[in-house]
Amino acid sequence: MLRRNMSDLSSVSIPPPPPSWRHVGRHGVFPAAGHDDTARFDFLANLNSLLASEVLPRVRDAYERRAVPAYTEAHGHPPRDRREAHEALKGERLWQTFSALRRCSMEMRQQTGRTLVLKQLPELIAKAHAYNEGASTLKLDPTIEQPRYASAVDIHCMPGGYHAELVPDDVSAGANYDSGLFATTAGMLGRFSDGGGRAVAAWLKREYPDFRPRRILDVGCTIGHNVVPLAQAFPEAEVIAVDTAAPVLRYGHARARSLGVHNLTFMQANAEALPFPDQYFDLVTSAMFWHETSAKALPRILKEIGRVLAPGGLTLHLEQPQYTPEMPLFEQAMRDWDAYYNNEPFWSVMHELDLKRMLLEAGFRGEDYFETTIRALVDRELFPEAGQGQEDYGRTPMWIAFGAWKRG
Repeated sequence: MLRRNMSDLSSVSIPPPPPSWRHVGRHGVFPAAGHDDTARFDFLANLNSLLASEVLPRVRDAYERRAVPAYTEAHGHPPRDRREAHEALKGERLWQTFSALRRCSMEMRQQTGRTLVLKQLPELIAKAHAYNEGASTLKLDPTIEQPRYASAVDIHCMPGGYHAELVPDDVSAGANYDSGLFATTAGMLGRFSDGGGRAVAAWLKREYPDFRPRRILDVGCTIGHNVVPLAQAFPEAEVIAVDTAAPVLRYGHARARSLGVHNLTFMQANAEALPFPDQYFDLVTSAMFWHETSAKALPRILKEIGRVLAPGGLTLHLEQPQYTPEMPLFEQAMRDWDAYYNNEPFWSVMHELDLKRMLLEAGFRGEDYFETTIRALVDRELFPEAGQGQEDYGRTPMWIAFGAWKRG
């Protein structure tokens, strides 16, 4: 019996553990951390890895073997769309266990980050102030109102979202986001959590080696994880990153300065009414931003992008894959988890939109539209297994990149 059990175990593919949080990239305003802080983040990374590698495959099996037959018996037909697939899953105890653990991991991630940050907030504010004071590359505007899609809920279960200011000159939201993202993604975005931006920069250099944007705009930048690599890749360009939330802009600007990036301006602005002249930018980007907007704001922002983009310019956006008829209903339902349980109210609607049609309605031409797949570019010397071997619907670092060129 023992020999048979050991033989069974030998055929099981056990993924390597995620990289420890002690490998996270540190910079001039990154929170100081001790052994216990690292242990808490490592626990969360390993919990998320366990849910993805061990629990999710069993949830999929339970969906096919029990949930679908039960739903079919009760309704006279199997699930016909992702919402019905979600209803079928809700009665499955294994899915309930997975969902409860995933929600708890998100809440614990926020509290772990906040515990780390708030106990040293005065020191973090002072560090950021040293980089930000008098800098013309940080432009804050207290008259900017937070859009309802950003203020109505605590996105990602982050208390107060990205914009709440606990004290004057607050940077806690940015520091919390920066410190916890490595654990949430199990290091799959690299030590500085900038794998998306690095991948976009590498793709541009490879596919369009003669493209030399003079001005670059990134919308919905938060702390600049993905725009900093673009500023580094195009050091001669003027790069501007906009967001409506002052705390992440303060932190992001100080972070970029501490990393030696000086051609990047962080500006408080609403992308629905960009404060730039027509045809000002050669490249306009975003990364994982659209699912945090609203159905009303998204087309307005795209039209603004079309207005500020110069002829011959490119707009390019990273997002999780859209729901298509080819995507299995189980996968669609699991990707929808964030809409129901992680305070991402626009996630579900955004991922069923026709991206090409959106850009056409914003004034771009159909023949100039493109879609491709981009995987995070990470530090393989540190994380050789990062992002390999497990699917975690909505968190695997492989995205669609969509956009269009603007012809004259």
